[in-house]
Amino acid sequence: MAFSLQNFISKLPTTVSGTIAIAYLLHPTIAIAEPIIKTSSTLEQQAEEVAALLVGKMDTSAQAIANPKAPNVQMTTCRIGLVAQAEPQSIFLYQEQAMSTSLDKPYRQRFLEISPSSLSQSVRSRSFKPTDPTRWAGLCDRTSDSIERTVNLSDLGTPVCNVFLKQVGTGYMGNTPVDGCPAKVRGAVRITNHIELAPASMNTWDRGFDAQGKQVWGAKTEAYHFRRQ
Repeated sequence: MAFSLQNFISKLPTTVSGTIAIAYLLHPTIAIAEPIIKTSSTLEQQAEEVAALLVGKMDTSAQAIANPKAPNVQMTTCRIGLVAQAEPQSIFLYQEQAMSTSLDKPYRQRFLEISPSSLSQSVRSRSFKPTDPTRWAGLCDRTSDSIERTVNLSDLGTPVCNVFLKQVGTGYMGNTPVDGCPAKVRGAVRITNHIELAPASMNTWDRGFDAQGKQVWGAKTEAYHFRRQ
């Protein structure tokens, strides 16, 4: 089939098509390359990719330097083993967040179950609040092959929320359910989040709302910008 510039431009988003059209008018001989489409991998492979992108240490130090009002937070994530794992396709992680000035005192600790979701055609990140958080503080600093990095199902604690991530280019983007997730955190009864996960970064719009629907904490004018160390 012969290539038609008009048809090609008409199928693009308005901002993109307008840019290409202007460029073509200014330079009629310009070569228009066909868009590169990333081949979709299986959901199981995508779950592995999401886990790999989460593992490691990221912080918001660059954002805190640019904006003194922004918190300087470190997020540490590592892979763990689970005794008698029920879902063989699930990957389990431990994640904690702490202020960079007090890394030994994490203020948020979660176990994460990363798994393919055929129903939503996405990767589900299901978070659990540990029943005994102090027991797991600093878990990622322990030897990766240590027995201490293997937990029981009962250690995972209470399910907190789900985020469904879909592949976008070399990264992933996802949200909590439309109505958010129930919570009892610093005056919030409902939390929402939007996540943009990339090879070297993660942006999060983590927000808490009270019973009247008023935001009581979390991102307001900009996301939290975590960058890989």
